[in-house]
Amino acid sequence: MKKNTGNLGSCSSKNLGGVLKFVIPSLLGVFLFMTPISIGGEITIPVAVLSKWVQSTFADVLPMVLLLLVMITAVGTLVTKIFSPKFIIKNDFLNTLFNVTPVWFVIRMLAAVFIVIALYEVGFAPIYSGDTGGLVLYDLLPILFSVFLFAGLFLPLLLNFGLLEFIGTLLSKIMRPVFNLPGRSAIDCIASWLGDGTIGVLLTSKQYEDGFYTKREAAVIGTTFSLVSITFSLVVIDTVGLSRMFLPFYFTVTVASLVAAIVLPKLPPLSKKPDIFFDGTPKEDDEVIPAGSSSFSHGLNQAIKKAKGQDLVKVVFVDGFKNVLDMWLAVIPIVMAVGTIALVVAEYTPLFKILGLPFYPVLWLLQVPEAMAASQTLVAGFADMLLPSILASGIESEMTRFVVAAVSVSQLIYLSEVGALLLASKIPVSLKELFIIFIQRTLITLPVIALIAHLIF
Repeated sequence: MKKNTGNLGSCSSKNLGGVLKFVIPSLLGVFLFMTPISIGGEITIPVAVLSKWVQSTFADVLPMVLLLLVMITAVGTLVTKIFSPKFIIKNDFLNTLFNVTPVWFVIRMLAAVFIVIALYEVGFAPIYSGDTGGLVLYDLLPILFSVFLFAGLFLPLLLNFGLLEFIGTLLSKIMRPVFNLPGRSAIDCIASWLGDGTIGVLLTSKQYEDGFYTKREAAVIGTTFSLVSITFSLVVIDTVGLSRMFLPFYFTVTVASLVAAIVLPKLPPLSKKPDIFFDGTPKEDDEVIPAGSSSFSHGLNQAIKKAKGQDLVKVVFVDGFKNVLDMWLAVIPIVMAVGTIALVVAEYTPLFKILGLPFYPVLWLLQVPEAMAASQTLVAGFADMLLPSILASGIESEMTRFVVAAVSVSQLIYLSEVGALLLASKIPVSLKELFIIFIQRTLITLPVIALIAHLIF
C-alpha cells in the first residue's frame, strides 16, 4: 500500500532554500510590525521606534518636506488635468497617482492651500490654529510621513513571502465562521493592535489591490479591524485622568470592538458590498484544505509556493519605494485637507455637539452620569479620536469619563487619520458610508462599554 506523504509538506519535500525564503523575510516582518518591545518604559514595536527616530531627528525640516510633497501632488494633478502629458498618461504608476476624479482634484488643491496657510500662519486663523491645520501639519503628518516610509518599504515582508498564506490557512476555521473573513485578515488586526491603525489600513488596501480581498472583505476589515494601538490608547485614557485604569479600559475596548466586529458586517452599508475582487472577478473559496492535508502542511506548502516567486531586492527596494511614493503623494494631501476641515468644524462650529444630542436618551437609559455633557462629546470622535476625551476631561464623574474614552477608541473611524486614509485608499467606502459606520459602531459599542463600566465603578 502506497503511503501518503503529501500531507507532510515540510522540509523533507521542499528544498531548504524555499523554506528559508519564506521563514526569514516573514520573521523579519513579524519582528518589525508585530513584536512588542519596551523602550523607556513604553511598549512599542520596532517600526514605531524607527518612525519616532525620523520624527525627532528631522523635526525641523519635516514641515518643509511635507509642503514639498503636497505641492508635487497638487502641481502634478493640475498639469495632468490641463495638459494630459503623455509621460504621465502612458505610465500606469504616474497616471494612477495624478489622474484623479474631480472630487480628489479639489481636495488636493485645498490641501496645497491649507498647508501653506498652516506653515506660514497667514490668512484664515482657524485654519492655521494649533488645534486644526497646525495640529495636522506639526503633530499628525510627521507621524504619517515616517510610518509610511517604513511601512512602504517593509510591509512586503509581511505580504509577499508567504506569511499571510500560512497564517490564513491556520486561522480560516476561526475567521470565516465568526467574522466571514479570510484567515489572513487576522494579520491586519494584530498589526493594527500592536502597531497602529494606519498600518492595518495600508495592509488591507494593498491586499485588496493585489486581489486577496473582495470589496466587502476589504471594507469590513478596513472599518472593523484597524484597531487603535495600545500606545495611543494610553494617551486617550491619560487625557481623561484615568491612566491607573488602563488594563480594565483596554479590556473594555477589546470586548466592545469584538462585538462590533461580529455585528457590524451584518448591517448595511457593509453587508451590501459585493463579494467581487478589485478587478471585478467574483469570489471563489480559495481556503479549502485538500483532502489528506492538515491546515499546517497546506499552509506551509502555500507559503513556500508564494515565497519562491519573489525577488527580495525588487520587492523591498523597487516595489517598496513605489509604495512609499504612492502613500506620500496620494495620502498625505488628503489627510491635510480632510483632517483640517474636520477639526475646523469640530472646534469652531456646534455641529458635532448638535449631532451628539440624540445620544442623550441612550446615555440616560444606560444610567451614565452627566449624560448631557457626555452626549456632546461622542460625535466629535468622527473628526479626531482624541477630541471626545479632551471635551470630557472636565466631566466630574469618573465613570462617564471612562465611558467616553472607551467609546472614542472603539469608534475607530476618525477623519484626521484613519478615516482620511480609508478615503484615500482603494478600499471601497465613501465619506457618507464612513459616517454611517461610525454611528453604528457608537450605538453597538456604547451599551457594552456602559455595562462593563457599571461593573467596574
